[in-house]
Amino acid sequence: MSDAETIRSAFAGEIEAGLARDAVDRAIAALDRGQLRTAVKEGGEWLVNEWVKEAILLYFRLRDMETFEIGPYEYHDKIPLKKGLAEQGVRLVPPGTVRYGAHCEPGVIVMPGFVNIGARVGAGSMVDTWATVGSCAQVGRDVHLSGGVGIGGVLEPPGARPVIIEDGAFIGSRSIVVEGTIVEERAVLGANTVITRSTPIIDVTGPEPVEYRGRVPAGSIVVPGTRPKEFPSGSYDLSCALIIGRRSPATDEKTSLNDFLRELDVQV
Repeated sequence: MSDAETIRSAFAGEIEAGLARDAVDRAIAALDRGQLRTAVKEGGEWLVNEWVKEAILLYFRLRDMETFEIGPYEYHDKIPLKKGLAEQGVRLVPPGTVRYGAHCEPGVIVMPGFVNIGARVGAGSMVDTWATVGSCAQVGRDVHLSGGVGIGGVLEPPGARPVIIEDGAFIGSRSIVVEGTIVEERAVLGANTVITRSTPIIDVTGPEPVEYRGRVPAGSIVVPGTRPKEFPSGSYDLSCALIIGRRSPATDEKTSLNDFLRELDVQV
């Protein structure tokens, strides 16, 4: 059987998990090197590699807890930390953490943040201070995750789509993106924007509102908002996200992104 078939059989309980140990180890090593991904974009659609996520879950099951020390820090965990960062062209600032089984392309900078197993961060991207990239999240190239950003992990069920942040996106401070949401290319989330699979994302730039869920359209500039909803006890404002503008090559050439956002009163 191929490694994928072995892992699928072990995860389904058709064979003992221990019989898949070598296949699982090879899969996690390939994830770490960037040769495998938990999700890939094909034909404009993101497809989940379910068996790769099953390999991660089996890896947790098969690994024993161990204590290891790095300088003054002591860790007690099942998964080691990523190694060979200099050779891979990755800058990791103490006490930032990249777990083994995550892949960072050359030019990635991780400040004191966290990148979990199965995640991938593209070349030239910044994971700023106390930002987290959850398990299996796919962060594109030239993305900026500002301080305190939370990119959620989606490991179970194995077929569930992870959070996707596409190339050139800018995620403002303390924003949260979870539940398999896609932030498309060059989109901007203002500070404190929360996007879940069910969050109404409302384009208010035209004569009529246009609503999205689970997807922030490419180039959108998004800020936190509210909208009223009726309940038996009265009307209350619930959270939503508002698309208040669009990035374009013209605006990006005319001024810096930060200056453009200030013109729109977007806090980042």
